[in-house]
Amino acid sequence: MQATVVTGGSRGIGRAVVERLVGDGATVVFSYAADEQAALQVEEACGGRAVAVRADAADLDQMERLFATADKVFADRAAGPLTALVNNAGVIDHSPIDELTPERFERVMAVNVRGAFFAVQAAARRMADGGRIVTISSTGTAWPSAGESVYAASKAAIEQLTRVTSRELGRRGITVNAVSPGPTDTDMLRANTPPEAVAGVAHMTALGRVGTPADIAAVVALLLTPDAGWLTGQNLVADGGLV
Repeated sequence: MQATVVTGGSRGIGRAVVERLVGDGATVVFSYAADEQAALQVEEACGGRAVAVRADAADLDQMERLFATADKVFADRAAGPLTALVNNAGVIDHSPIDELTPERFERVMAVNVRGAFFAVQAAARRMADGGRIVTISSTGTAWPSAGESVYAASKAAIEQLTRVTSRELGRRGITVNAVSPGPTDTDMLRANTPPEAVAGVAHMTALGRVGTPADIAAVVALLLTPDAGWLTGQNLVADGGLV
């Protein structure tokens, strides 16, 4: 039975990942930053197989509490030691370079890079041999857009973290990969992108649509299976043929 931690699991892609993994038989502990109602809805939808923990990825003490809670949940439910981590928590900032403040820069880097880095560290210290680590990146590292300088930089950093960590943990049979979604129909996309721009991007993909959170969750789930054991240090672009 899979014992999985998902960061940022209350909405969008993270929620889809939690629900998919629970449907596949995993016991999941997931974090959320602020929206308790959304987190409780995920717990309810998962029939008690997922446990929410409030933890801001930028706060290392809160993240340590997330993993300590996961240890207890997995032990209480006889799920075994941690077998998988999905690093999904992230924030975006659309400020142009000449308007980006140090505070906004630090917030993006604290969540997207530092939070992901130390989540990997915490997971690696607990994880059984043969485990799986997946971090959500973005096609913004290969298809840059104006106003996404710090966001794209943060995702590029975790892609390199993925490659290096795969080398460090490979001897334990632990695979470490990234998934880079293209435009995906989430609240974040709708809040930051005009409808006409979403429609335009949909026509640019090979499949003629933007992705759904379930599309990305399916790719993540694939990487957590035994069949993906020979795939590590990779960045899988899940964008419907956009890039």
